[in-house]
Amino acid sequence: MTNQTEHQIELLRFSTAGSVDDGKSTLIGRLLYDSKSIFEDQIEAVERASRDRGDGEVDLALVTDGLRAEREQKITIDVAYRYFATPKRKFIIADTPGHIQYTRNMVTGASTAELAIILIDARNGVLTQSKRHSFLAALLEIPHIVVAINKMDLVDYSQAVYEQIMADYNTFSRKLNVQGVTYIPLSALRGDNVVDKGDNMPWYDGPTLLHHLENVNVGASLNNVDFRYPVQYVIRPNQNFRGYAGQVASGRVAVGEEVLIFPSGLPSKVASIVTAVGEQKQANVGDAVVLTLEDEIDISRGDMLVRKRNLPQKSNRVDATLCWMSAEPLKPQGSYWVQHTTRLVKGFVAELNYKIDVDTMHREAADTLVLNEIGRVQLTTTQPLYYDRYQINRTTGSFILIDPATNNTVAAGMIRGQSRDLDDLLAGEVDVVAARPKSRDVVWEQEGISLADRESRNGHKAAILWFTGLSGSGKSTIAKKLEQRLFAEGIRTMFLDGDNLRHGLNGDLGFSSADRQENIRRAAEVARLAYAHGHIVLASFISPFAADRRFARGLVGNGRFLEIYVKCDLDVVKRRDTKGLYAKALAGEIDDFTGVSSPYEEPENAELVVETDIQNVDEIVDQILEELVTCGILEEKD
Repeated sequence: MTNQTEHQIELLRFSTAGSVDDGKSTLIGRLLYDSKSIFEDQIEAVERASRDRGDGEVDLALVTDGLRAEREQKITIDVAYRYFATPKRKFIIADTPGHIQYTRNMVTGASTAELAIILIDARNGVLTQSKRHSFLAALLEIPHIVVAINKMDLVDYSQAVYEQIMADYNTFSRKLNVQGVTYIPLSALRGDNVVDKGDNMPWYDGPTLLHHLENVNVGASLNNVDFRYPVQYVIRPNQNFRGYAGQVASGRVAVGEEVLIFPSGLPSKVASIVTAVGEQKQANVGDAVVLTLEDEIDISRGDMLVRKRNLPQKSNRVDATLCWMSAEPLKPQGSYWVQHTTRLVKGFVAELNYKIDVDTMHREAADTLVLNEIGRVQLTTTQPLYYDRYQINRTTGSFILIDPATNNTVAAGMIRGQSRDLDDLLAGEVDVVAARPKSRDVVWEQEGISLADRESRNGHKAAILWFTGLSGSGKSTIAKKLEQRLFAEGIRTMFLDGDNLRHGLNGDLGFSSADRQENIRRAAEVARLAYAHGHIVLASFISPFAADRRFARGLVGNGRFLEIYVKCDLDVVKRRDTKGLYAKALAGEIDDFTGVSSPYEEPENAELVVETDIQNVDEIVDQILEELVTCGILEEKD
């Protein structure tokens, strides 16, 4: 009974980061000390070390600064992991260094965290280092941020100081798409608002740090939807048993469910789910289990089991953010091992787009990356990876690079999506028009007025603006706002919306892959007819499959089709859910729903990528109008 109770206690992994002398080690020491999570012999050791240094009182920072050299220098130089528990929850603390030369250490320590504590000295306010720590936390997609404003005792517990720091941080954090920021004023030295409230800040009515840690939502960063099971090891104890050991990276699976095995693509069903304590009917994200299948299929380490109607992306070229962790610089075009889940393949950095100044967040041109630098790269592998974007799935969206000569880990990467390759896109267009169907015994009736004459009369060129993105991302909202602006300028427009076309023209279609393809084919043909009559067509469709979007592009001339990827984090569109569709899909009431039970293939070479979770509609419309002028569709105003 005890074991079962312990198993049910939730675990929260969180990281801490702060500038030198912000009091980070003291804060952790206070947290452990006041929550009675330190053994008596540890307390005695800390008291003895404090006396040896001549400190007047117990230095709680020594609880976490475990190395003697660190104590002498009074700095923390590595990631230190600490474990403690309360009756409500277990905790793992990754105490990460805050100095710029230890960026790799912070990335390592925070990579599995669900919450980050950003420590700010109340006397100094939001510094460059505070911004850098926040940038890294946002880069790693940590779902919860706590801004701990420390040393309030040194500013007389001033409410005005607290509110000013909160306002400054709010202004900065809007640039990062940081969600769920919690502000806590505290004094680690005196203990105010760490474990107990204290009496010095009656104006603060929020939680203490420990109370927040005990009650914050655990599992916010876990992907419970997309089933991914990388095979770690094949279990074959005898001729009668063949199982596949691994950890459920995301989603869940049950006995009897249909699965696909990558890379073979062969289907099967889960026959049993075996654990150390016996068989179970279902395995959830994080569970380490052994799966057996109904069919005899050749499966080995590095293969991945997924749900039949919920597939990862597949490519041997990915767009990624890379944190360089080696003293040896990046070798462009140099060969590295790529460890992605349990799959190990050869690869190389085909292109280094830029590096990021982690202090200013500015992009800078670069020929290589050196220790602690972060950059955007295009990675090519000899065999395809089966992945999800890091933003959606931190497990299948991350990888490490290994130097084949030394076996040292040299970089950690986060996958943004598939590499953009214009040559592939253009090659796909060659087949689009050839595959276009037509009825028997018909000929094309040429329009009575040429497109050139219509454009001359209109004063602008015709074009198709194809808005693609997840349901709820804001495609139609942007398209309608843009049309209003164009209409006010006397531009001839036509607005096509997926829902509207399904009320009539496409009302006979469902949402299977085949029906989705036919839906987009018909919509593209309608858009082409409007284009031929000189209109700027605003076509708003989820259009999840790249091949269908290539078909639409191939119906008009070069430079007249603008693919606009309306990008929005999946968690954000689920929260918006203005039509209630995600709730129904997650409840199993809607089949084949994009982003839940059906895949969305991100655009590889969109003319524009706009992000509705960090940009407002007016900014996006201005961006599109500017692009229309740049590419010659509209004339620039005097």
